[in-house]
Amino acid sequence: MRAITIPEPGGPDALVWSEVPDPEPGPGEVVVDVRASAVNRADLLQRQGHYPPPAGAPAYPGLECSGVISATAPDVTEWRVGQEVCALLAGGGYAERVAVPAGQLLPVPAGVDLVDAAALPEVACTVWSNVVRLAGLSAGETLLVHGGGSGIGTFAVQLGVALGATVVVTARSAKHGRLRELGAAHPVDYREQDFVAEVRRVTDGRGADVILDIMGASYLGRNVSALATGGRLVIIGMQGGRKGELDIGALLAKRGTVAATALRSRPLAEKAAIVQGVRAQVWPLVESGTIRPIVDRRLPMTEAAQAHRLVETNDHVGKVLLTVG
Repeated sequence: MRAITIPEPGGPDALVWSEVPDPEPGPGEVVVDVRASAVNRADLLQRQGHYPPPAGAPAYPGLECSGVISATAPDVTEWRVGQEVCALLAGGGYAERVAVPAGQLLPVPAGVDLVDAAALPEVACTVWSNVVRLAGLSAGETLLVHGGGSGIGTFAVQLGVALGATVVVTARSAKHGRLRELGAAHPVDYREQDFVAEVRRVTDGRGADVILDIMGASYLGRNVSALATGGRLVIIGMQGGRKGELDIGALLAKRGTVAATALRSRPLAEKAAIVQGVRAQVWPLVESGTIRPIVDRRLPMTEAAQAHRLVETNDHVGKVLLTVG
């Protein structure tokens, strides 16, 4: 088969469409003939040599895919050859085929195009596991989402609204109209506005109950300031650096919680539990049209370098997909 390889770390042109060995399903696995994958920030870091795949994962980028099952291990009984699926991956989505643990498969939701389904697994699992499972967002609360125009951001806005929360989101002003269409009540231009002041303004001084943060260090102090009493800050990225100063006194005064999580490196059993939670609680929202995959554009897998350049500009809204065939 062919896959995007990275012979040497570097810029987008380090991505090479190459001949590689075909995958075989190991115990508890299926092989998926890939129709599409999606570009995630982790793929850019891997290309640059900063985020190697976990032990045992394919060396190729790609944290999610959609496609058709072409082979199953003898011990896999829930899935069959010919089923259309999407999958959460530890790597390997930028390829014509990928072997996937059966516990990380999801059926393509009714009403969703097979290619567009590739935009769902990683964002759905990341957002649900952090905003719902960990932070416990509930109806009537306020959710602050940073990076609102990203795949994670556009999904978090929709899930927050579906749960009955008021959603405040930071993004460039050019993206505000689209985010309002998705249900964001209060878009904030992080380049021109103080998001702490805006959160306090729209909550009558109370603050955000849950904050989903992709920035890390550069936002740490301001995120604590933006928390409501009893608020929960969940950090899932380090685009603003990895080391910051935390005012413990301010956190104590708010009885706040700070958590940091990663999805890719979790054990298989934990990923399978998250996938099952998403299937039970999120997939009905997708099938009803309450939540939908937000796709900025589709590009052929052979144009992965151009897709990475696009994501690096931050000009997209939602996911950039890479298609096969």
